[in-house]
Amino acid sequence: MIRRLVAFDTTSSKSNLALIDAVRGYLAAHGVDSRLIPDESGAKANLFATIGPAVEGGVALAGHTDVVPVEGQPWTSPPFTLAERDGRLYGRGTSDMKSFIAIALALVPEFQKRGLKRPLHLCLSYDEEVGCFGMPRLLARLGRELPKPALAIIGEPTEMKVVHAHKGVWSQSTTITGRDGHSSAPQRGVNAILYMGRFIAYLERLGERLREQGMRGVPPGLEFDPPWTTVGIGRIRGGTAMNIIPRTCTLDWELRVLPGVEPASIRAEVDAWLRDELLPQLQRDAPEASIVTDKIAAVPALQPEENGAAETLALRLTGANRAVTAAFASEAGQFQETGISAVMCGPGSIVQAHQPDEFISLAQVTAGEAFLRKLADWAAT
Repeated sequence: MIRRLVAFDTTSSKSNLALIDAVRGYLAAHGVDSRLIPDESGAKANLFATIGPAVEGGVALAGHTDVVPVEGQPWTSPPFTLAERDGRLYGRGTSDMKSFIAIALALVPEFQKRGLKRPLHLCLSYDEEVGCFGMPRLLARLGRELPKPALAIIGEPTEMKVVHAHKGVWSQSTTITGRDGHSSAPQRGVNAILYMGRFIAYLERLGERLREQGMRGVPPGLEFDPPWTTVGIGRIRGGTAMNIIPRTCTLDWELRVLPGVEPASIRAEVDAWLRDELLPQLQRDAPEASIVTDKIAAVPALQPEENGAAETLALRLTGANRAVTAAFASEAGQFQETGISAVMCGPGSIVQAHQPDEFISLAQVTAGEAFLRKLADWAAT
């Protein structure tokens, strides 16, 4: 099943429907009905299916079907053809996170034979890698058109550790528009790239201040690596030719925010600096100049739940004594905001995610199987 899922090129820029249709056909062959929740274009879709009684409660097994691009990476084997070497399975999505989905699907016949008393719900999404855009469409239907799970296990690669808290992500794109002109007379224009440099320097200072604040405002008992809210600068675009003063420059940047820290307050602070400090400098020489910041995505943090039902069950199934945290984000916070207790727990390592020659060890696959079989034991009681 891992081989089959990896073979679908579900890079986020492409459709995931071929994979979703294959999963739907597989489930139908085992007598399991499924529901598609498409995006606005109809080119992508979430899938929801229930194994066991079609009632409220039970556990959602959640995972995203999209993967990150492979272009420009030095793969030693074709990324969408599974390769087994030295106890590892290589291929895009093996770790992040098609193996979790594949294990759940492969065990469907076993789940059915168990005569589950509590349902296991499959929640497969699209566009997680580019902003967790798909799952909210599915979550909005839970409790109305679809049965609402009581708990959610998001099978991101955590090496089967139970993650009860992770950072949130706010990503945005800021465009500075100045005035173009001939590069021989720079005083007659306003170079948007130079002003973007000032904004980057401000973001660097902001990042240093957030580092100094550390875990301030975070619930006690949590440990993160790194233990502060971070500012990331991802991509910059500007200019048209060497001899033209750049009229526009665009910067994509993000905040990776600790649980308990309010991202809206940080964003408001940045907006105020752009409006009150940088924009007047721009408009001094070009009254028509502007600065616009557009939101790309806002992924909520996973907040630790006191006596959380999902954490309690996952710890029991793994045999671990305590849950841990993660710096990377997932759809878990979205489940939590819907009123569903959630944790991350899945096979594979986040260290392998997004890398060339991404892999998952066979030992991790075995651990994932054991975990879901124990979950079936719980659901059958």
